[in-house]
Amino acid sequence: MVRLLKFPLLREASVAPGPDTKGAGGLILPAPDPASLICEPSQIIDLTAAQSLLNDALYRATTSREMRNEVTHILRALLDTGSAIIAEAFTKQPRNAHGAIRARSWLMDVILALAYDVVTTRLHPNPLPSDGQRLTLIAVGGYGRGEMAPQSDVDLLFLTPWKITGWGESVVESLLYILWDMKLKIGHSVRTIRDCINQGRDDYTIRTALLENRYITGDVALADELRETLDKDLFKGTASDFIEAKLSERAKRHQKQGGQRYVVEPNVKEGKGGLRDLQSLFWIAKYVHGVHDTADLARLKMFTREEFDAFLEAENFLWAVRCHLHLLTKRPSDQLNFDLQVEVATRMEYKDRAGRRAVEIFMQDYFRHATRVGELTRIFLTELEASHVKQAPDLLRLFRHRKKIMKGLKIIQNRIAISNEKSFLKDKLNILRLFEEALRTGYLIHPDTMRLLSANLDLIDDDMRRNPEAVKIFTGLLLKHGNPERALRRMNELGVLSAFVPEFEPIVAMMQFNMYHSYTVDEHTIQVIAALAQIERKELVEELPVASGILAKGINRKTLYIALLLHDIGKGRPEDHSILGAQITRKVAPRLGLNKKEAETAEWLVRHHLMMSDVAQKRDISDPRTIRDFAKRVRSRRRLDLLTVLTVCDIRGVGPDTWNNWKAMLIRQLHEETTNALENGMEALTTEARSTEAKKTLRQALPEWSKKDLRAETQRHYDPYWQGLRVGQHTTFARLLRDLPDNDIRIDIVADEDRDATRIAFVLQDHHGIFSRMAGALALVGANVVDARTYTTKDGFATAVFWVQDNDGHPFAKSRYKRLNQMIDKILKGQVIARDALKDKDKIRKRERSFRVPTHITFDNEGSEIFTIIEVDTRDRPGLLHDLTRALADMNVHISSAVIATYGEQVVDTFYVKDGYGLKYHAKLKQESLEKKLREAIVRGAERARA
Repeated sequence: MVRLLKFPLLREASVAPGPDTKGAGGLILPAPDPASLICEPSQIIDLTAAQSLLNDALYRATTSREMRNEVTHILRALLDTGSAIIAEAFTKQPRNAHGAIRARSWLMDVILALAYDVVTTRLHPNPLPSDGQRLTLIAVGGYGRGEMAPQSDVDLLFLTPWKITGWGESVVESLLYILWDMKLKIGHSVRTIRDCINQGRDDYTIRTALLENRYITGDVALADELRETLDKDLFKGTASDFIEAKLSERAKRHQKQGGQRYVVEPNVKEGKGGLRDLQSLFWIAKYVHGVHDTADLARLKMFTREEFDAFLEAENFLWAVRCHLHLLTKRPSDQLNFDLQVEVATRMEYKDRAGRRAVEIFMQDYFRHATRVGELTRIFLTELEASHVKQAPDLLRLFRHRKKIMKGLKIIQNRIAISNEKSFLKDKLNILRLFEEALRTGYLIHPDTMRLLSANLDLIDDDMRRNPEAVKIFTGLLLKHGNPERALRRMNELGVLSAFVPEFEPIVAMMQFNMYHSYTVDEHTIQVIAALAQIERKELVEELPVASGILAKGINRKTLYIALLLHDIGKGRPEDHSILGAQITRKVAPRLGLNKKEAETAEWLVRHHLMMSDVAQKRDISDPRTIRDFAKRVRSRRRLDLLTVLTVCDIRGVGPDTWNNWKAMLIRQLHEETTNALENGMEALTTEARSTEAKKTLRQALPEWSKKDLRAETQRHYDPYWQGLRVGQHTTFARLLRDLPDNDIRIDIVADEDRDATRIAFVLQDHHGIFSRMAGALALVGANVVDARTYTTKDGFATAVFWVQDNDGHPFAKSRYKRLNQMIDKILKGQVIARDALKDKDKIRKRERSFRVPTHITFDNEGSEIFTIIEVDTRDRPGLLHDLTRALADMNVHISSAVIATYGEQVVDTFYVKDGYGLKYHAKLKQESLEKKLREAIVRGAERARA
């Protein structure tokens, strides 16, 4: 409800201007009902005191410059005070966004009206303006809607009847200088009504801004004339074009923001399911139906009461998030970055609960609101199609003939609809059959049908879940049509998936607060299933030859799809999600149609779904013991193949850039070596056998070498060297070592395209701490180590190889090789001390500081024949590997190899080590001493990184 708040300002005037007085006299200020503000208007700004301050200041001023300076200072103070009061009220009512944004908008109205009045009555007085000198100040865009976040721009239109006069130019210029001096972000235009019509025809952005015009002050009649002319000459008869333009703009905006609703750092304003989507919906409603407020949407009867309430709830929630972002950053920031998510969750009074962080609960609410926005948009647009304002999707051109649809269904606006609701709902299995029809025919589902399904989820009860026919239809969605993700995503959004598999409900819209996962848990699950379907369609044969080959030979598809559907179902609770997920699978798998053997396999896959990834990325898979132990846990080729495909799909479903050649090489090698062990016997996996084979291969790779030189080369290395590297690295080291002077250093840097990494090999006389110094050199040039091996020859030379990537997970550019080479040379020669040089480089970025990564350190003496395996799971940062290896060097620990697995902000550094006597670390006291030193190094480094 809008009312007129009348008060005299800066002059004696008790009578408000009539429509024909052209702005002379007292001031009429539109203001919302105080009940709609977050606090009383008089608390935000005391109008009498404001008038008194301005009158006193203007009385004292002797020049126009002094007047402007005084007014600027007072208005800025009034704005700051009022903004602080609104912010304080919002802190106490952190979810009352509607009240906050309206209060901010009203405060800005008052400030602008006061400034305009000073300019037109004191700086450029014109008590009797001519008809051509009429001027009106109008709010447009978001400000025109009466909605302002704390750091929103102020979009203004200075409206004149004809070409602006000299007096009008002076008023506009003076007013803008006052606003700019107040440090306000002003978007402005000076137009006639005819300008507005002409420019609005050519530019939909201008047209949209004009759609939300709102009178602030100045000539009332001119503002009324603008509204009437816009309706008559610009908006009338052009609704269809406007809608298509807005929808095209929306599609481009979504694509720019990542095309996904479940992006883990969403843009609250521009992202899919964000505020702009709701605003677009309102713009279209206003353009087509002339609504002036969101409350008018309910009167259009496009939404049910429940849907309209969901609209208001989503709008208020998203505005609250945006306002908190602006207050936290003190700038117009709409990107909900990781560090801000934690602070916004705190401000909105979320609490940690049941093993989940407050931020994760907050983000789950965010994504559920975003999903609801998508549903409301679909409903609204379909209603527009029904009224022939918007074109229906032209899907039929994809089919030569219209596909026959199941009895009881019909096609409306190229979408599947229900012929008779009562008949349809009599057989509750029709709910699942409808999704099957959508997959079979390729048609979309009509929003009215979606509404009906969402309103009748209670029909999906235990009887239906255990109905063999229902189970057959559900598994058919996964197995029959080649694109199960399409059905699963729509079922998930409508609540059907959680109704049929209630155990799925807790992970819907569940965010994993880390930098590794790009999607919510439910969307990740759907992405994983989509990856399997893509492999089955033979679209990834070149990229994924092993997984594609496994599927081509044939496996139990049903078991694999059910395992993928359930693999993360245990997340979000304090227990290990793999173990809890396996327990849930034991109960759910038989219900989803798996026989006893299939259910046991699915349970095993869920329990061990991280095992292959962990072994490949956290262990030295060139060590025969690693392969033997893994093969014993897998036990059969059938399980190995299923686990391999599941692992590939799981990694690919984490995010668009997570899968790379490095991971592909590791999984491929682990599958190949384990297959060999399972089929040819574990006895073939011995150090001696590998050494013999590696020496034979080296001789074949160096045909130009003499027998004497070959004999010397094959006899100078110990067995771990031969088993830990492949022939490419053996030949490189053979050439680097050949005729190497005692005090020389030789380095070879090449791109290893098969692994998406740069390989750095170097040889020099062995001495203590080489590994640590090399790690420091690489950290200084911004290289991320993903794998490293170092060996000592029998004649006292160190042979070390590091595989590194840049910060984007790609090989280093060749243009950086020179600097890389120079830094390694300086570090190894002692010209640069890594510990000192890293002080300014080893920093954790602000947006990454909110992540909690507890440190875990374990010692394993069973995973390798001759080495103790130390696994350090902690927070990643640039100088971590150097700090850890330096601590180990200080304790006289010999590092043979290091395997580094990075998961966003988390890293697992695994070291294969021996003591100074070549023995394992069996003694508990020694292990505790090492762990203490490693933890101290981590703490010191973390403090340095946060400084």
